Amino acid sequence: MTPLSEPAGVPDTVWQQFSEAHRTALLDLRRDLHQHPELAFAEERTCATLERALAAANPVNITRVAGTGLVARIAGHDRNAPVVAVRGDIDALPIQEATGLPYASVNAGVMHACGHDVHASWAVGAAYLLAENPAAGDVLVVLQPAEEIGEGAAAVLQSGALDEVAAIFGAHVDRRFPVGQVVAQAGSLAAAADSFTVVLHGRGAHGARPHESADPVLGAGLLIAALQGIVSRRVNPSVPAVLTVATMNAGTASNVIPERATIGGTLRATDPVTRALLADELRRVAQGIALAHDLTAEVHIELGTPPIVNPEQQALWARQAAASVLSPEAVVPLGITNMGGEDFAFYMERIPGAFLRVGAREPGGDPTPAHTPRFFAADGCLFVGAAVLAETARVASAALANVR
Repeated sequence: MTPLSEPAGVPDTVWQQFSEAHRTALLDLRRDLHQHPELAFAEERTCATLERALAAANPVNITRVAGTGLVARIAGHDRNAPVVAVRGDIDALPIQEATGLPYASVNAGVMHACGHDVHASWAVGAAYLLAENPAAGDVLVVLQPAEEIGEGAAAVLQSGALDEVAAIFGAHVDRRFPVGQVVAQAGSLAAAADSFTVVLHGRGAHGARPHESADPVLGAGLLIAALQGIVSRRVNPSVPAVLTVATMNAGTASNVIPERATIGGTLRATDPVTRALLADELRRVAQGIALAHDLTAEVHIELGTPPIVNPEQQALWARQAAASVLSPEAVVPLGITNMGGEDFAFYMERIPGAFLRVGAREPGGDPTPAHTPRFFAADGCLFVGAAVLAETARVASAALANVR
């Protein structure tokens, strides 16, 4: 068999950590997962495939959690040392793939448009590396379902599988950065991602006699415009925040003023105070517009994922690990405020940890955004992510073992 060539951007020090058998197994695993994507809480084939792959790491045990998730325990040197966890997510998105890859999705309307095929594979890769070069204490490798709907992390926590974990680490592919670069910094890494629906109830009428109505369409239009003033006039300009109206539904005919109109959208904030402010102001403005136009407003706010704010100590462990595996120069700043959501935040509400971004752009490639039909992550980031997560677990485990 011809040895696999080293993927572009992968340092030789990373590539040499993997045996030829593991290199082949991980690339085959990633491509198999990509070709057979499954949606949240339906990842049955994915789960079975990953369970077989994890078995090669000879874990202490593999436990099924949250329906279609897995937790594998990789033995450390000291079974009494604190336990550390690394997490990869496994679900796909309802998007029709248009990458043209030879291993493109065979499931119509479903694809790995956010890199979870890589996240799952690099978690397995981290298990292989930790089995060969263990951490001080045991490491739990978490393969989590349903990140895309923001419910998988909470389900894993509810299972109790992570009750003994002292620190947890995860990462996300990012095509804004080339393979070989990693973001491992303290502070905000992702925003809270809440959703809202406002239903304006009015009084219908003939379109030719609007004076007989209480027009919810007019109210909805005014409300959409007024909501734009919340971020621009109620939020401190130095604090990131987003309020986006993404849906508007009303009416059935051009000559009928309907009884109601509905708008919906998302609220994003990177801190709890601003998160609460956006919700409170949305309610206040909606009720005010409704009152002014003889309508009633029904406001629903669904809390989604909290913000991710990496604490300094756990981020320092991740930076040290990434610099050791790659080089100090390969550890780069995020450079933007990320208003995307990530349900890893639920773990960090209960367990100290840090979340990383791992460069996934091949040489000469475009920074294709995630959640689009042409998104893919270059092969090299699989090995970089596995090596960095494994070393982060070792660094954190050693530090925690020393402070027992």
